[in-house]
Amino acid sequence: MRALAIPLIAWLALAAGCGDAWNDPYPAGERGTNTLYASFIERPKTLDPARSYTADEWGFTSQVYEPPLQYHYLKRPYELIPQTAAEVPRPRFFDRDGRELPADAPAERVAYSEYEIRIQPGIRYQPHPAFARGEDGAPLYLDLPESEIRRRHKLSDFEKTGTRELTADDYVYQIKRLAHPRVNSPIFGHMSEYIVGLKELGDRLKDENARLVAAHRERFGVADKGLPWIDLTRFPLDGAQAVDRYTYRVRIKGKYPQFAYWLAMPFFAPLPVEADRFYSQRGMNDGRNLTLDWYPVGTGPYMLAENNPNARMVLERNPHFRGERYPSAGEPGDAAEGLLADAGKRAPFIDRVVFTREKEGIPYWNKFLQGYYDQSGIASDNFDQAVRIDLEGEASLTPEMEAKGIRLRTSVGTSTFYLAFNFLDPVVGGLSERAKKLRQAISIAVDWEEFISIFQNGRGIPGMGPIPPGIFGYREGREGVNPVVYEWADGKPRRRSIEAARKLLAEAGFPDGRDAQTGEPLVLYLDTVQRGPGDKPRLDWYRRQFAKLGIQLEIRATDWNRFQEKIRQGNTQLFFLGWNADYPDPENFMFLLNGPQARARSGGENAANYQNPEYDRLFAQMKNMDNGPERQAIIDRMLAIAREDAPWVWGFHPKEYSLAHEWVGNVKPNQMARNGLKFYRIDTASREARRDEWNRPVLWPLLALLALVVLMAAPAVRAYRRRERAAARPAGSGA
Repeated sequence: MRALAIPLIAWLALAAGCGDAWNDPYPAGERGTNTLYASFIERPKTLDPARSYTADEWGFTSQVYEPPLQYHYLKRPYELIPQTAAEVPRPRFFDRDGRELPADAPAERVAYSEYEIRIQPGIRYQPHPAFARGEDGAPLYLDLPESEIRRRHKLSDFEKTGTRELTADDYVYQIKRLAHPRVNSPIFGHMSEYIVGLKELGDRLKDENARLVAAHRERFGVADKGLPWIDLTRFPLDGAQAVDRYTYRVRIKGKYPQFAYWLAMPFFAPLPVEADRFYSQRGMNDGRNLTLDWYPVGTGPYMLAENNPNARMVLERNPHFRGERYPSAGEPGDAAEGLLADAGKRAPFIDRVVFTREKEGIPYWNKFLQGYYDQSGIASDNFDQAVRIDLEGEASLTPEMEAKGIRLRTSVGTSTFYLAFNFLDPVVGGLSERAKKLRQAISIAVDWEEFISIFQNGRGIPGMGPIPPGIFGYREGREGVNPVVYEWADGKPRRRSIEAARKLLAEAGFPDGRDAQTGEPLVLYLDTVQRGPGDKPRLDWYRRQFAKLGIQLEIRATDWNRFQEKIRQGNTQLFFLGWNADYPDPENFMFLLNGPQARARSGGENAANYQNPEYDRLFAQMKNMDNGPERQAIIDRMLAIAREDAPWVWGFHPKEYSLAHEWVGNVKPNQMARNGLKFYRIDTASREARRDEWNRPVLWPLLALLALVVLMAAPAVRAYRRRERAAARPAGSGA
């Protein structure tokens, strides 16, 4: 026993002096590497840029694919700048006779807009088998027999790779893919209303696909796998054409200045015809996931080196990336926060990004505190541990977080959450004074400041209208206050009293929450999605807000599909919804209240079915204007109308809190873009030192336990040895 205990104690003592952490979840070979460690929750369903439309997917596609434009990393309000384009294109306008119009031509005179995009020469794609060529210059892997494909199970099984220069044709090819019936792009319907000929191209491709499906079924007996490739280069598109090797032109119906924002989305990133042909070969998607959904092909700073969406995804530096200069200007205060220290330096600064899937919040949070994740959001369960809110509502880190050198960054999301009144409802809808004052009274009574404090951990700001901060048209301070719900006092907005709300309710014909004519209590109905017992405190809070006015609020819970159906049919009274910006333009929020977009009438995004002729007239005038004082004046008037009519109880704009360790540099939240990883910087030496410090093995409990075991075993060992000596004595040597 003693012979075993002494070496074990010595080994434990030696290990106690070692700095390496025993709980490091990453391979030892990664220590000290220029790697960013991040996490993801939901596995991406597709990485095809024509199909991908969720934030978790864009977190990957935005690092690989490069649309012609992007958003400035530091400036706010958000500003479009070139990415692969040489400059941000300015549209040219033409009338129905093809005559060019001046840049300030009114929208009603513009029949077509043309965007001519010139890309920078010399940009090259990541290494990929689709570009591999033999000594004779012929493609190696674009016309493989099915038997050859079936022996390969992942992209690395193709031994050779190649690259080539990005051309204008690649952007045109991707625009055509938006109309491809097998791609099912979520923006095809919207873009077919604007890009000239896109709808007609969709019809032609649908017919071509049907012909190929029929022939395939006749030959193989099935029609859903291994369909022949459709070469989109054979199908012209009037609205998207290459002018020369580095220039392409997109033609838009009418005047649609918001189209420039679409040019910053992955939908309009380039897709080389070789990649489409490569992945369309029979057998590629026969259980192998050799598709664009799984293996993207781009020109961006990173390429996807490992795709295991149930556990881990890895981005590695694209060896052919040209490099991009870090911004030299930003917002006031950026320089003081160190965000301009790398101004003008060539990015990316990180070689590798490892994403690990974390389904549970507690393990993820603990790994962040141990230094194994470089950044973190803050879940409600961890909020009090990380952040404290002062009496003025300002957030700061707790001493525990400050001691670790963790930094907090906050940003208001380009989104809004609101309580809608259905304007088709006979009680709460319409533009009568009675209904208007009822909605105004409820708008005052629902205390969003309290909601944000209780249910959002202070993470949000009350809405004064549909437009969130960071979007043109939003006004700060006194100019931006909703006077129906707030008054300006002591240099800040103050919600009007409940007495003011009760007065409005009485003027609406419901004194103390009862119908003045019948004496019956006013009962309103809130449709919501049933999610579980965890929603009860929130629903009880809603009831209390209405009870301040004597109004009874009945909750009608249902599933998501039924909830959506009721909204589509206009069979609701009150309901909650939210909206995330597609692009940072006021039109993308103000159209949520545009009459022609009423959900029940036209299937549009105006779920409240709000309609005010003056608002609609001003919207038609405002939507295609360039930003400037004239557009701001029209927006101000539209907001005044909407605030008076109160089709929504203007809720709140969520505020995002993010944490980063001190060794992560150049971190600034960007609500409109996901391609900022190229600008991050890691101090690997600092990270390793902190990890060792925070995860040093605590061995004294093991040593104490071992000593206790030795002490407890010692009597038994002595007794055993006495018996052994006694048994070894010679027979008859006793008496």
